Amino acid sequence: MIKLIIQSIRQTLIWTVITGVLYPLAITVIAQLAFPRQANGSLVESNGKLVGSELLAQQFTGANYFWPRPSAATYGTGPTGLNASSGSNLGPTSAQLQTNVRNNAKALRDAHKLPANAPVPADLVYASASGLDPHISPEAARFQIARVAAARGLTEDKVRSLVEEHVELPQWGFLGEARVNVLLLNLALDAADAKKSG
Repeated sequence: MIKLIIQSIRQTLIWTVITGVLYPLAITVIAQLAFPRQANGSLVESNGKLVGSELLAQQFTGANYFWPRPSAATYGTGPTGLNASSGSNLGPTSAQLQTNVRNNAKALRDAHKLPANAPVPADLVYASASGLDPHISPEAARFQIARVAAARGLTEDKVRSLVEEHVELPQWGFLGEARVNVLLLNLALDAADAKKSG
């Protein structure tokens, strides 16, 4: 019996070291060597200043920016994790979900000066499952072109060209959907605006 207990303790300690220390350490070293940018959060800098991550949505509210999907997590996890990233968990029959979607669609139509029955892209009225999805569909980006161009004093063709340059195709041509990273598109928009001004 004692021998069995000692073997169990020894096995626990050995596997704790292997799976709890050595394996994570090896994976961290490999990731840092092979994919340092991704391993460190795919951080994005502009003019030497950290402005975000390609992996996390940010809130953009001005008419001169492309807007991301609505966020049930207010675009963050909070410093203590109290604001955990998540969707709303409201089901399709939820009255609250229907109210949220109607309000989001109305705000979107009002901002784009559209009639009350104009169709709007679904991803601009429904939050993502994480609440932090940094991408919108190409259709959702194209939907916003006229508003952004007018607010920036740029031609719609110029803004449309930026949108098309930022459409990311499905991975390996078949995994996922085409998408546009809102942060990267807005940074390109700022750069184009600065070039126009300069």
